[in-house]
Amino acid sequence: MTSTTEKAVVHPHPQRWAVLGVLCLSVMVVVLDNTVLNVAIPSISTGLGASTADIQWMINAYSLALAGLLLTTGAWSDRFGRKRALLAGLALFGAGSAVAAYAGSSEALIAARGFMGVGAAMLMPGTLAVLMQLFDEKERPKAIGIWAAVTSLGFAAGPVIGGALIKHFWWGSVFLINVPVAILAVAAVAALVPESKDPTVRKPDVLGSILSIIGMVSIVYAVIEVPEHGFGSLEFGVPVALGLVTMTGFALWERHTAEPMLDLGFFQDRRFTGAVASGVLAAFGMAGSLFLLTQHLQGVLGYSPLEAGLRVAPMAIALLVTSNTLGQLVLKLGASKAMLLGMTIVAAGVVLLSIGTTYPPTLAGLILIGVGVGVAQPVAVNALMGSIPPERAGIASGLSSTLTELGSSFGIAVLGALLSARFAASLPDGVPSRSLSEALHSGADITVVRDAFSNGMSVSLLFGALAVFLGGVVASVLLRRA
Repeated sequence: MTSTTEKAVVHPHPQRWAVLGVLCLSVMVVVLDNTVLNVAIPSISTGLGASTADIQWMINAYSLALAGLLLTTGAWSDRFGRKRALLAGLALFGAGSAVAAYAGSSEALIAARGFMGVGAAMLMPGTLAVLMQLFDEKERPKAIGIWAAVTSLGFAAGPVIGGALIKHFWWGSVFLINVPVAILAVAAVAALVPESKDPTVRKPDVLGSILSIIGMVSIVYAVIEVPEHGFGSLEFGVPVALGLVTMTGFALWERHTAEPMLDLGFFQDRRFTGAVASGVLAAFGMAGSLFLLTQHLQGVLGYSPLEAGLRVAPMAIALLVTSNTLGQLVLKLGASKAMLLGMTIVAAGVVLLSIGTTYPPTLAGLILIGVGVGVAQPVAVNALMGSIPPERAGIASGLSSTLTELGSSFGIAVLGALLSARFAASLPDGVPSRSLSEALHSGADITVVRDAFSNGMSVSLLFGALAVFLGGVVASVLLRRA
């Protein structure tokens, strides 16, 4: 491992910055799709006559495919080549997007979204794995910072782009826009990205792949059912039990098989464990918080989807500026202190969101979140990828993405459940509380409904801020001990 790292320092890839642009373009199309869809839901519902259950499955089919396959596709990219994985993932994602754009029924769109999730799962681990192969230790934090900033920029730009497309075109345009971007990315990957893979020929871990897919799909499905049925329901309990049992079986199999898909010895490295733990808790707090914030901006502050998207954009701008200007400060602080500082700033930003009954404190909170992520995320990714052999970068990236996806799902479910309970308790008797939209259109006093939602959101966001701060503490302690 040491000799491989030293060689990378002496011979950095001559086209590495151009390749980084291609990798950012590849991951951008995936991130954009997630947030663009949220804006298009009302138009899709009208255009296809989709029920609430149909809409949920349009979202969930993608999440289930992505979370279920990331571990396996990460291992495949190491074995068969990361460039091949990127090309296949982009092709599948682009094809799925084309089918989704012209879907004539809810069932066809749900199937296309699942297909897009498969493509996203194939390409995502490869982007970070290739990045780690091309940049030396000196340039890697800056490259990771750009990669992270582009990811967040995609998140913030999604509602803006989606709102503009829906305003001028039909709902399928939010999917069709992915096709030319995917074609461009395929051409750029084919021309610029060098092939890399694990030089050790490993026997495919078929049973490990099957167990990981069943386990992760079951757990994510259980979390998806929480908003509708609650944590105490069979709809949550049965799949989560199946998932936990299956993932326990997966861990036991990986520990004893001769050629495991996932080397559990990675977790013995405190840098790896600290980075993973911080990522899960940060995703829990941030995904849940930003999910609630989008509802608040539109339902309480009265912004249109396009206006709401524009008002979230400062977070991505702050992240982009921070990741490209504070690199030397982060190096001087060291990984442990930088992680604690970054995650504390993010937590402070989420606290400001909790008191944002008007936009100015919300703006300040978004800027703080962007700054904090700009400090912490490059450190976390560098610690994660620097703690494992470069030839296993794909599976490590897949594991990190899987756990982050799981943290995001739990964050949305848990913070959403806290909000729903508080929202219902704060509403007058007889006012429906299943959703903010339903309550606003029930004939009740709009001010009372909005105050009830803001009250519930404040409690939920404080819980999310605590999760983010704890993630920083855990990561800081483990990184310092390492």
